[in-house]
Amino acid sequence: MSVSIIPESAPFNAEQRAWLNGFLAGWTGVHPGGAAAAPSGDGGVATLPAPAEAEEDFPWHDPGLPIDDRLALADGKPVKRRLMAAMAQLDCGACGYVCKSYSEAIAAGEEKNLTLCSPGGKETAKTLKRLLKEEPAGQPSANGSGVNGAIAAKPTGYGRSNPYEAVLKAGYNLNGDGSSKHTSHVVIDLGESGLTYEAGDSLGVYPTNCPELVEEILGQLGLAGDAALGKRLIDEFNLRDASDELLELLAASATDPDEELATASLIDADELDTLDVLDVLRRAPSATITADDFVACLTEMAPRLYSIASSLKAHPGEVHLTVGKATTRAGDRLYKGVASTMFADRMSAGSKVRVFVQPSHGFSVPANGGSPMIMVGPGTGIAPFRAFLEERQATGATGMNWLFFGDQHEACDFIYKDELSAMQSSGLLTNLSTAFSRDQEEKIYVQDRMREAGAELWEWLEGGASFYVCGDAKRMATDVDSALHDVIERHGGKNASEVKAYIDKLKETGRYARDVY
Repeated sequence: MSVSIIPESAPFNAEQRAWLNGFLAGWTGVHPGGAAAAPSGDGGVATLPAPAEAEEDFPWHDPGLPIDDRLALADGKPVKRRLMAAMAQLDCGACGYVCKSYSEAIAAGEEKNLTLCSPGGKETAKTLKRLLKEEPAGQPSANGSGVNGAIAAKPTGYGRSNPYEAVLKAGYNLNGDGSSKHTSHVVIDLGESGLTYEAGDSLGVYPTNCPELVEEILGQLGLAGDAALGKRLIDEFNLRDASDELLELLAASATDPDEELATASLIDADELDTLDVLDVLRRAPSATITADDFVACLTEMAPRLYSIASSLKAHPGEVHLTVGKATTRAGDRLYKGVASTMFADRMSAGSKVRVFVQPSHGFSVPANGGSPMIMVGPGTGIAPFRAFLEERQATGATGMNWLFFGDQHEACDFIYKDELSAMQSSGLLTNLSTAFSRDQEEKIYVQDRMREAGAELWEWLEGGASFYVCGDAKRMATDVDSALHDVIERHGGKNASEVKAYIDKLKETGRYARDVY
């Protein structure tokens, strides 16, 4: 049997209901077999709730804490809690879990992929691997049950395990001439999928690898021209992260002793963070490995999650994304962000892409359309706020809206400028505060604009405004949080402990929400 907490009448599709049931089951401890049976008044069997367990404290579940501090707080705890402390603590859903359930799945042996926490990145993945070496994961249960005894829900409809093959309607660069950036506005046709989403949700995208990279890998393996393998490498596998198994295979297969030593020494080395599969293959050119052995050492392609940049009410049957192209050059290599360069360089109208909807965790427009809303989203962080504004416009919400947006240069990096100007003219966008960091000698960022407008910002907060942040977790979101503390302290006349209590209350009531990565 499966856990059913969300009623069938609730406004969720099957995939969303299954995800929420699993999340709530893990959070509350509800699971099959976790309740006792007793006679009911009508002669049948009634289910009595299991005795309530004491609520567990997770002091490390704070994204503002450095990973070393989080691990220290979890020291001495069971491995599933130490694994949790290594996560980014954002409960962002990018991994297909929340931090607690992802760590429990790993500890139970149900989840083998240690690289799913994208906000935590390499630091989290390396720590997870180290912790599991100290205390290996358990074995997956034979009956296919999930973590904490909850039976894993079988996928129904379109979702992470069964993505919809959608069609790209349009894709174009939002940046102007002279920009060092390329930001794709992507329009995807949801066709007859029946997929729906709310403002604040994310779209999961299964990308494809660059064909040129795959050709180089095949050449390095001595398998050039193997079309079948090439197709699989493009569609199915992660070519960014080299596994320990691949390094061990190369070391064992290398006929050159120096190559064997160099390849083996990469295991657990910091240098591995900067290398991809092609890089490590190049480290052992004397190694001869078969296609089957090579594929067995690869991990599956993981989806990328992007904040949805549209309201379904404004764009029926479509979903829009705002995707910044990521490339890095090192030596003779140009490293390409898999999904971002796919949208920018390798897709055109009519191309197909596999997608699914990932519901948000409380990151959405205020339930009360009359409530004010403050949004901080520099760069591609503007994506969900374009959706928020379209949603407010489509529903006739009367609450005031304030957007803080920033980028490098106003002339070429002010994405969605015309749309935002129109929203200002119509009165939908009450305030638009911009910060273009490189248009003057001293760099100015959105957090600086927040402090400059601190008095009015405080008035909005006191007037019931919800505060939202989207973007980089490690730098921007931290700086914005610091600025928010400063504004409340200065203009609210509060000391440090009172500021913390004020912000904690905003979070508890859902008035401070972040979509960070």
